[in-house]
Amino acid sequence: MAKRYERDLRGHGRNPPAANWPGGASIAVQFVVNYEEGGENCLLHGDSQSEAFLSEIVGAANWPGQRHWNMESIYEYGARAGFWRLHRLFTQANAPVTVYGVASAMARSPEQVAAMQEAGWEIASHGLKWVDYKDVPEETERAHLIEAVRLHTEVTGERPEGYYLGRASMNTVRLAVEDGGFAYISDSYADDLPYWIEMAGRAQLVVPYTLDANDMRFAAAQGFNSGDQFFAYLRDSFDALHAEGEAGSPKMLTIGLHCRLAGRPGRVVALRRFLDHVRKHERVWIARRIDIARHWMTEHPFVAPTLAPSRMERAAFVEKFGGVFEHSAWIADRAFSLELGPAHDSAIGMHNALSRIFRSASPAERLGVLTAHPDLAGKLAQAKRLTADSTAEQTSAGLDALTDSERARFSELNTAYVDKFGFPFIIAVRGLAKADILSAFERRVGNERDTEFSTACRQVERIALLRLKTMLP
Repeated sequence: MAKRYERDLRGHGRNPPAANWPGGASIAVQFVVNYEEGGENCLLHGDSQSEAFLSEIVGAANWPGQRHWNMESIYEYGARAGFWRLHRLFTQANAPVTVYGVASAMARSPEQVAAMQEAGWEIASHGLKWVDYKDVPEETERAHLIEAVRLHTEVTGERPEGYYLGRASMNTVRLAVEDGGFAYISDSYADDLPYWIEMAGRAQLVVPYTLDANDMRFAAAQGFNSGDQFFAYLRDSFDALHAEGEAGSPKMLTIGLHCRLAGRPGRVVALRRFLDHVRKHERVWIARRIDIARHWMTEHPFVAPTLAPSRMERAAFVEKFGGVFEHSAWIADRAFSLELGPAHDSAIGMHNALSRIFRSASPAERLGVLTAHPDLAGKLAQAKRLTADSTAEQTSAGLDALTDSERARFSELNTAYVDKFGFPFIIAVRGLAKADILSAFERRVGNERDTEFSTACRQVERIALLRLKTMLP
């Protein structure tokens, strides 16, 4: 079995798609209020230990078999006071919000849920319980997801369109995709723009979340310790992305908030200052996550790749790429056994894989690749026996329309070059004129053999890249 690397480290690549945010906005700003209070680890919730995550008690530990009064009351603050402070801030600013609602927490907070709905906030699913799923059996996590959707729908009257578990396992994303009912999922921090994934036989939109522009840094050992730091980080993030958008590459900025953290008086002022800063700028779209998801689905609907080398079977792979290095299908055959992944489903990625094999081959094998190339404007070209790629390349440079004197000069140089080096003159002709090619030919025929062997190998790799660019993105 060939090794395949499932992670996608290429993403949108060097030139991200145009977001085309509504109104020509240079940035989409999105606020998330995580509603977790009442869904955390607690013996009252059927858990075996108390909560220890994201509170004012930095470095807290779980208490097995015991309730933690201080921890419980800190979470209660988020529901009793912090939520309402954030609610007032955003409703007064008329700023749309997405809530990540833990289903069991919302079931215990009917007034807060009513306020979210009255404000027109999106309520996405934040799972059934606010607990760590990394060691939870897959079947248990699946059952929790199903129950989260059922309870969420029962409490709010609507099925959630977004899903973010947060304290995820390696099964979380796949289980959400398998569910098939989510417009978007957010258990990813991999990009500044939405993107599509294929999993479990489905295409799924991902709207990435954030852990840096997030008030959770107030509860981390190394993080924000004042509202000024929080404001400065949000401001700088906004300014950087707004500038990128003004330069023609709009992105998305998500701000993650928690009722028990950002809902504290000493922090909410920083959030208000940030909102004021945002509103001083033009071309800003403040949106809910579902709005961003729907926009992306319209502007950039999923399109299945027509050619994905990392997903091909060996025979098809070798047939498709065996001629990229002239008459040297063994290079593609060996490249198939490399650790290929999504990053290789592009011209640059595939070129890197094939070139690795060429570069690591023996001198005799590389010489074989060089000698597989035809002479420029030589007998094979005249007899129309070149490969389709070579024919197109030589034709693009006008080598099929030489004058008698030009043909004689090429013939003379071909003979001298092969006699001296033992392989034909190779140059990536695409984009060159006949005069450019002849000039390089006359200059390089005077090289030492080792120098010319290296030069020819580099030209072979360049020809391969140009060929791949006609086949892949």
